[in-house]
Amino acid sequence: MKKKALSQIENLPDVTLTEFKGVLFLHLGTDWIQGAMRLGKPNEIVLDYVQQMMIWMLFNDKPSHIVQLGLGSAALTKFSYHHFADAKVTAIELNPEVINVCRSTFHLPEDDDRLSVLQADAMEYIDSKKHKNEIDVLQVDLYDEKAAAPVFDSKEFYQSCADALKPDGMMTVNIFGAASNSSRSIAKMEGCFDGVIWLPEVDGGNVVVLAFKRSPVVDFEELYRRAKIIQRQTRLKSGLWIEYLKGWMRGE
Repeated sequence: MKKKALSQIENLPDVTLTEFKGVLFLHLGTDWIQGAMRLGKPNEIVLDYVQQMMIWMLFNDKPSHIVQLGLGSAALTKFSYHHFADAKVTAIELNPEVINVCRSTFHLPEDDDRLSVLQADAMEYIDSKKHKNEIDVLQVDLYDEKAAAPVFDSKEFYQSCADALKPDGMMTVNIFGAASNSSRSIAKMEGCFDGVIWLPEVDGGNVVVLAFKRSPVVDFEELYRRAKIIQRQTRLKSGLWIEYLKGWMRGE
């Protein structure tokens, strides 16, 4: 008898790929895009909302532990691994086929003393860390094949995320999907974090939220200085992030 794929045994969706104009897209058996990579520049971040997930760089340029919940096409994991040479990077992904495809096709490096890619449930992982206060940056992008709403979006989940962070830790979250409600999600985060801001919708409905365990003092002159360095070193659209922050503070 032919052995079933592990994703079938665990009732997880199969990974499918499409390519358009030099960009490779990852899907979970549907048309919804779960990640992307420019074939000629595999370590760059293609999608605007994924770039926005790195907005925490304005507030911390030397994290020691970055955690990604939901691997996608490994864009955030690869970027963090390559641009923060002194940081430990951990990625949590439930679907083993996603991990395999990221390694074979999306240029995800093998694990080493800094990189750990774990096949695990994100809720179980973050619950195991919630009393340790050991994570500097938490990046959350958790969607199933239907992409209707975040897989985990409860106040209890966000509280566990906050508890797992260091005192000055930050979390970025992607809110997307027809069944999602960014206002409700943000309200839940506001009940768990000292400061929560959000950026304008991009890529057809993605809203990126930045949550601070402890609200920072915002010095725009310093943020502009950091943004110029980030843009020069990484080509991320970091200058726009500050304009979004100013707009958010004005209630726009």
